[in-house]
Amino acid sequence: MPSAPLAGLSSARPSRPRAVAWRGLLALAAVWLAGAAAARELEVAVARGPVSLLFYVAEHGGHFAAEGVAVRLQDCGSGRECIARLAEGQVDAATAAEFVVTLTGLDRPRHVVVASVGSSVQQIKLVARRSAGIAEPADLRGKRVATVDGTSARYHLDRWLLYHGIDAAEVELRTLAPEGLAGALARREVDAVVIWEPHAAAARKALGDDVAALPRPRVYTQHFVLATTGAALAPRRDALARLLRALARAERLVAEQPAAAAVVLQARLGLGPGEAEAQMAEHDHRLRLDQSLVTTMDSQARWALQSGLAPAGTRPPNMLRAIDATLLRQTVPGAVGLVR
Repeated sequence: MPSAPLAGLSSARPSRPRAVAWRGLLALAAVWLAGAAAARELEVAVARGPVSLLFYVAEHGGHFAAEGVAVRLQDCGSGRECIARLAEGQVDAATAAEFVVTLTGLDRPRHVVVASVGSSVQQIKLVARRSAGIAEPADLRGKRVATVDGTSARYHLDRWLLYHGIDAAEVELRTLAPEGLAGALARREVDAVVIWEPHAAAARKALGDDVAALPRPRVYTQHFVLATTGAALAPRRDALARLLRALARAERLVAEQPAAAAVVLQARLGLGPGEAEAQMAEHDHRLRLDQSLVTTMDSQARWALQSGLAPAGTRPPNMLRAIDATLLRQTVPGAVGLVR
């Protein structure tokens, strides 16, 4: 004789209409959950280097998952490349020096800065060969100097030359990809390079004892920013807010456990002993949006117009329009110091 059904459960099958209704509800729930998950997933292009430390630490420490957002980081050779991926719709957000955002917004803002993820006055360096007869800044006159066009390194070079009273027309400017600068310098195809870390370290290593000891004046403070587009910002606001909270967790770890953060940076970039700590020491790894960012971008816009990088008659834009401080103000209290 068959046993009685367990208490509280019915052994009878639901009628077909009810089963169909349940299947429909389950399907709708699955679609909703999939949509909610997708809304929290982010593709972020990050420039390879110490400027992206907060992203590396957040990924390594599981901070993105802890904040309920799935983030896939895409490495780029430069901020310019990251912004290009953003413009092409390949990613939801990108990191870059503020200079790239300035250049792409000379006629109108094309990208929206939601935070600065770090700043440095030593991220970009001029590395020169002593064997090229370079012992002091004035010796760069007539020399072959290579950098990456359309990037903050190019802007840094101009500021460096101006600081030392050298006209840009007095040097022979070469433009190369970031990865090719160290090799060109070692092969004596150029006399000096201006590039960011970790490529600057590679250039110094390639030269060895042939590196010229030149002064390192504070000619430019680079702000490395997290940018998105207006089209991506609206549907991704929640995910971006979660991303910023995860980066805030990483910021605390970097401040409280710098040795652990250095291990992450060393492994990510393949740096030698002591190099990670040295490069970290040159950066302020804090989430910020302050007035110095706007001042720098406004100055860069004027420089770009004077350099003929925009159509004649273009008026200097107000770069504050390229910044949306709402998300950072909501997620990291006290991190916003903009003057409107």
